[in-house]
Amino acid sequence: MSNSINRRQLLASATCVVTAAVAGGALGAGVAEAAPSTYTPDWNSVDQHPPAPEWFQDAKFGIYFHWGAFSVPAFDNEWYPRNMYQAGSNANRHHIATYGQPSAWPYHNFINGARDPAGNTVQFAPKLKSAGGRFDPEEWAQLFVDAGARFAGPVAEHHDGFSMWDSQVNEWNSVKKGPGIDLLRLFSTAIRAKGLKLLVAMHHAYHYNGFFEDAPAQTDSSLKKFYGQLNKTAEDQLWFDKLKEVIDRARPDILWQDFKLDAVDEQQRLNFLAYYYNQANSWGREVVATYKDGMNGKGEVFDYERGGPADLTTPYWLTDDSISSSSWCYTQGIGYYTTQQMLHSFLDRVSKNGNMLLNIAPMADGTIPQAQKDILLAIGDHLRRFGESVYATRAWTAYGEGPTKMGGGSFTTPHAGTAQDIRFTRNKADDVLYATVLGWPGSSLTIKTLSPDRINLSSLSSVKLLGTTAGTYIDLPTPAQNASGLTITLPSSAPYSAYAYVLRLDFSGTIPGLRPLTGAVAFTDVNYTGNDGVFTVGDHTAADLTASGLGAGTLSSLRPAPGYQVIGYSGDNFTGSSWTFTAENPDLRVTGNNDQITSLRVQFNPATYFRITNATNGLALDSGGNVASGSDLKQWTWNGSNNLQWHAEAVGGGHYRLVNRTNGMVADGWGATADGSAARQAAWNGGTNQQWTLTHRGGDRYSIANRTTGLVLDGGGNVSSGSVAKQWTYGGSTNLLWTFTAL
Repeated sequence: MSNSINRRQLLASATCVVTAAVAGGALGAGVAEAAPSTYTPDWNSVDQHPPAPEWFQDAKFGIYFHWGAFSVPAFDNEWYPRNMYQAGSNANRHHIATYGQPSAWPYHNFINGARDPAGNTVQFAPKLKSAGGRFDPEEWAQLFVDAGARFAGPVAEHHDGFSMWDSQVNEWNSVKKGPGIDLLRLFSTAIRAKGLKLLVAMHHAYHYNGFFEDAPAQTDSSLKKFYGQLNKTAEDQLWFDKLKEVIDRARPDILWQDFKLDAVDEQQRLNFLAYYYNQANSWGREVVATYKDGMNGKGEVFDYERGGPADLTTPYWLTDDSISSSSWCYTQGIGYYTTQQMLHSFLDRVSKNGNMLLNIAPMADGTIPQAQKDILLAIGDHLRRFGESVYATRAWTAYGEGPTKMGGGSFTTPHAGTAQDIRFTRNKADDVLYATVLGWPGSSLTIKTLSPDRINLSSLSSVKLLGTTAGTYIDLPTPAQNASGLTITLPSSAPYSAYAYVLRLDFSGTIPGLRPLTGAVAFTDVNYTGNDGVFTVGDHTAADLTASGLGAGTLSSLRPAPGYQVIGYSGDNFTGSSWTFTAENPDLRVTGNNDQITSLRVQFNPATYFRITNATNGLALDSGGNVASGSDLKQWTWNGSNNLQWHAEAVGGGHYRLVNRTNGMVADGWGATADGSAARQAAWNGGTNQQWTLTHRGGDRYSIANRTTGLVLDGGGNVSSGSVAKQWTYGGSTNLLWTFTAL
């Protein structure tokens, strides 16, 4: 792991593909399928493995740690073993100044032990407290419990190829060298003794697929192994053999793997999955395997590094993030995110159907810095008091509301929310809705999502504020629902201090169905009840419906958002009979297609005109009227003019044309590829430069990407009315996001 741009580039392509594949979908309880009693090493078999068992979805929070020989120099980051060999890098300059030339003072000296130029012995050799040292795995495990984690475990091998167990296939391990201790065994014992599930993290796919590419070629056979310089077949076999040892020795509940699995021989990947799942069957356990690349994504859980989706996403997912903004391992002067950033981003991820795995960075001697403990204990304090709104909950139909947008993919910075930010969860019985407010809102709070045009609250029986002690509540007056939302009266001042406050809304039956802002919501029962699933714009196959939790052939009622349409098909892959829905349908039995929809398409309704509004400046996309072909598209303050109204018409392949109501011309990228190029308009000619991909980016926001240029429509920031709409490479700016409001 690293904050480096190199890491971002290496993961970018795989992450984008997987995010697109899993975005959207539904959030129901899931359609149970019998797992095989024996797995065989092929995708058809391992894809049947249930990826996220209920205990994993209940757990929400885990902790792991980057700790090893790379912690000894305490400089740069955990990629020090790689970077020290890159001439001119910060790590290289530091290494030369501190230890000498890497060719004379190589990385494996940190494991074997060696003297630096000052005569000091340098080695990764932490000592247990019982032996007079500072390392106590039981204290670490207790800290994880106090932090509220439900699973935890070590990085058992990082990219550097040093195994933290008594390996029989890799002599570069913590028993034969360095500490002389089986660290994996110690951590496994301590963590399980505290009642936590065990996670083991393995990063060794990159060990021989690029990490040591700048290290000198070795002649010694053992050093060839250490620096990932064996032949490809031998390296792939060693990759599998290490995993097999970890599985047999630690019996992990979660086997987490870092990137570059796509560079490992496919058959070895399948051998690993089949072996792990078969062993788990023999243990009588439900286990989790994670991935960032190299898997089909059906039997395993996708992991976002330092990030998460912008909106509700299925299947159930995981993010790994670090307590530090500068490194995953301990370094001198290490920087930390704030408690609010870590806690609020965690609550955001839970609201979007995910778990968070948080990394800490112990010092080489086994000391966990107090600043890291403080953040963990603050998270634990919130979970101890308000854990009923987190543990064993499920995502609701909407993740939340408020000005602070979080997530959007991998490598997105965690953000602290505000008192205007709310994140939702629900209990598994689906009769309690939790609204977590990321700050004290004052004596009154209006939840906009709960407005009468979106939800019927006649079955709402009570609203309470969770008390400062678990299981205690502060009764609140009956709230008022009006056009603005649900307004709740709160105490005049905060009754206690907290980083977030939780409202509990109890219903006399199941939580009523919510009308969506975008896409559609489908339900397994009539009248918008039963398991529900949120579907974004796009195509959803039978496998997608099953993975989403609804299952093919289970839809009984349907709610398209205003201005959207759903086309349901009786066959998979959009075949067979079809039905088009442009309005809510509480009972599909009436139209004769109850429980018949096997695949579906969610689209913008081509008959609806939309106001397309920039998320930064609030201006609407403007044709300018009856202008000449080739004229620039502009932006204008909304006034209801036809110049500001657009059809979004599907043209196949997931692409749309945007047709202006006044002049009938379409938005056109004009073949320009430079950032800042103007977007134009012209008569429809079917060219790809006139086709746009509308990608849901969370909430009610979309990016609008031109099929030819690859650039997205850009509002340009807080510009004046009449400014040109441009095109730009997609990034995190709200200038590149737009809302579609049905008229």
